[in-house]
Amino acid sequence: MILDELEKRLRPPARAVPSYPPKVIVLASGKPLVVRQAENDDIPILLEAIEPLVRVRKDFYDIVAARMYAELLSQYLHRTLDPYCLIGTIDGVIASIVNGRMIDEKRGMSYHTLTIHRGLRCGAHMFAAKMEHHMDVLKQEEVFIVAESYLGFKRWMIEYQLEPRPDFQHELGGVGSYALTRKLYDTYKTRLLAGTRPVPPEVLRTADTLILPDEYPQIPGFKR
Repeated sequence: MILDELEKRLRPPARAVPSYPPKVIVLASGKPLVVRQAENDDIPILLEAIEPLVRVRKDFYDIVAARMYAELLSQYLHRTLDPYCLIGTIDGVIASIVNGRMIDEKRGMSYHTLTIHRGLRCGAHMFAAKMEHHMDVLKQEEVFIVAESYLGFKRWMIEYQLEPRPDFQHELGGVGSYALTRKLYDTYKTRLLAGTRPVPPEVLRTADTLILPDEYPQIPGFKR
């Protein structure tokens, strides 16, 4: 009884938040990338996929993986208000993960984009899906974003021409934030957003059970 009462006090309020509708993106390889929202039961295997990357000292995988691990663990244990996580899978194998949360009805907070299967723009597709989630599903007006890697800065800040918000302190700390506004999203949506809905049932089923990558060959500096 005491533990139940304490747990209630530690958990943020559970609010009804729209879920991201699954979609499929045909990659340059011809393979389908299925993008869907992670359920809480998916998080343990996502943590298994992320954990080895904490030791990769290239392309800032270590800090991104460590922070995403903590964020997803916090989501799993119900310690974050209105979080979400989207997964991209190829034949069920985890290829890319993105996450963030709602600040309020109009504003969102982008956390991280972590790509395991590199070379097919999975990360770029997943970041765009994350922005789609904020703008088209959650109906927000702006998303706050920072980057921790050089590639992330080029892909997000430069490619999307994000607006500097030096006075807004992002939850990840560091430099002042950048923002994707509704106007910017509408400008770049057609060029950067890919995928179709509904996903054919037989393709969607491939993403039901997540599969750990056997190896991480595209990630520089990875060692088991």
